[in-house]
Amino acid sequence: MEAPPRRTDGGGPVPFVAMLAGNLCLAFGPWMVRLTDVGPVAAGFWRLAIAAPILVFFALRAAPVPRLPRSVWGLLIVAGVLFAADLATWHAGIHRTRLANATLFGNISAFLFPLYGFIIARRLPNRVQGLALGLAFAGMMLLLGRSYELSSRTLAGDLFCMLAGVFYAGYLIVVERGRTMLGAWQTLAVATLAGIAPLLIVAMATGEQVWPSDFTPLVLLALGSQVAGQGLTIYAIGKLSPLVIGLGALLQPVVAAAVGAALYGERLTTADLFGAAAVATALVLVRIGR
Repeated sequence: MEAPPRRTDGGGPVPFVAMLAGNLCLAFGPWMVRLTDVGPVAAGFWRLAIAAPILVFFALRAAPVPRLPRSVWGLLIVAGVLFAADLATWHAGIHRTRLANATLFGNISAFLFPLYGFIIARRLPNRVQGLALGLAFAGMMLLLGRSYELSSRTLAGDLFCMLAGVFYAGYLIVVERGRTMLGAWQTLAVATLAGIAPLLIVAMATGEQVWPSDFTPLVLLALGSQVAGQGLTIYAIGKLSPLVIGLGALLQPVVAAAVGAALYGERLTTADLFGAAAVATALVLVRIGR
């Protein structure tokens, strides 16, 4: 949520194991969304609502909540609304495209956030960052072309997931501007609380089924993605280098693709693999360049 300081791969094996475990938890998130018997927006509501008490507990244990100006609270509420929009569109896309594509396109914020930095700093990206952005664009165009060939439904799913990445990039931008006096756990807790009501209102307004007959996938989604996945990743970011964090992120689309192939018959062609490899490589390079 903030630009981390320069790191070394120290601290023993614990941060590395935490990073792998965090990415593994995040990778199973799309599958949990598909297993729920509520609407995609309602699934986002339950993800935040179930996780909120745990995140608030961690936030209060991390540090006392300071007095903040109204402008900062306002920015954090806007961040929560953007986070809610990210979840709503991403969950909608998960139901319409392959799990691997949903994971890859949902991570385009990794490229949009540095672009925002380039614009603010009024400077061009370095060679590594430029290569990453070029690979990401080429890979996404190849994957979108393959989705168009398959059906308009999978293309719509990919576009939903890309839109989710845009919303998440906006969330990161607002958090960076507003998070001047709060820690990572506190910011995540406030954003989670602020996103609950918008998701519930939209789910009810669009006529989605909100109350589930089985809470198991929703509990696993909240604990796995919102608490464990993001919590372990936040911890690992403070201990490991950008290269290791970037390589660890590749675990997500690999696991998602394996789940999609095993359970839903989502086989990837050679073109899909090239596109996914380009985006995955860009995910690593953009972290190295940062």
